[in-house]
Amino acid sequence: MAGSIQVRGLTKSFGTFRAVDDVTFEAAEGTITALLGPSGSGKSTVLRMIAGLEQADVGSVWVAGEELTEASVQDRRLGFVFQHYALFRHMTVRKNVAFGLSVRRVDKGTQRERVDELLELVGLAPFGDRYPDQLSGGQRQRVALARALAPRPQVLLLDEPFGALDARVRQELRAWLDHLHRELGVTSLFVTHDQEEALELANEIVVMNHGRVEQVGPADAIYNQPATPFVAAFVGSSNVLRGTVWERHVHFGHSIVAGAHEIPDGAEAIAYIRPHDIEITSEAGSTSFPVAVERRTDMGWMSKLHLRLEDGQPLVAQLPNDEIEAVEAGQRLFANLRNPKVFAADRAEDESATVPGAVVAPAETETQPQAEAQV
Repeated sequence: MAGSIQVRGLTKSFGTFRAVDDVTFEAAEGTITALLGPSGSGKSTVLRMIAGLEQADVGSVWVAGEELTEASVQDRRLGFVFQHYALFRHMTVRKNVAFGLSVRRVDKGTQRERVDELLELVGLAPFGDRYPDQLSGGQRQRVALARALAPRPQVLLLDEPFGALDARVRQELRAWLDHLHRELGVTSLFVTHDQEEALELANEIVVMNHGRVEQVGPADAIYNQPATPFVAAFVGSSNVLRGTVWERHVHFGHSIVAGAHEIPDGAEAIAYIRPHDIEITSEAGSTSFPVAVERRTDMGWMSKLHLRLEDGQPLVAQLPNDEIEAVEAGQRLFANLRNPKVFAADRAEDESATVPGAVVAPAETETQPQAEAQV
């Protein structure tokens, strides 16, 4: 049932706009791969070209060792799940799930067995005779997944599959999809702008920006070893500090961080530091420097400390409350910055200009419409 997906040099333009520019990656057999990027980065266009819904200008698509670049949608045997379900409202749940089988003229008995099997698998066996309008958003998306799986596709393609659901339902469906994938082992490729979704679900992540691939790798590498300033700013929360390089360190005021190994002395650089990589102490140390506490925001088990460096640059730290019980606004403390990711300033500015919330914030996600709470 499963097969690998290979995308080689895919390029697609709409008029003078190049939506996808020389995209190459592989989704290994039996894994979940995420195409992650902001709106307009080209990720959905890549998915549609793999599905055959868009024709590539240049490049090729291979599934399970077979080239499908010129194949019709029907001949590709790929399951596709859309963001807004695309269910037939006049059909019952059973008929929606059986649709692909009936188009392929599978006999009625086999259809019935397959539909029963899938409704049991997705937890909707009691709802087979209902219509889509009688289901919650999470239930409708499960019907869409069952329908895509019914013809036993070689791979499963999902375009923002949880984008129309509220946050709690999205979280529950992610856990459910992960469990389902472990049972079925079908190669899956999904598009998302939600970094948490990609980090939690995917074995491999393809980060895209302006139609190009920025980095490909497992979640740990994408988060902890960003290859470009865009990835450093887009994936996870980051403080962005500007300074000048001297002897492989970035200097800002009387403070320094290491990591500028390939940037010449005197050049400007930008360091990206995760809020959880900041250590706060009450006493100066050999690598610490003074910060002023401007505000503390309690987040439950942890707090955000809004700090200010001596040169005026802002800094946000995230720390467990039991480590900073006595910290209040107006205090002068000391900070250690761990694991900085340093890039030349001109390169960082070119790339991070497109990143929402580029100074002390995670990449913004689109506001999702409210949906039913039941999954």
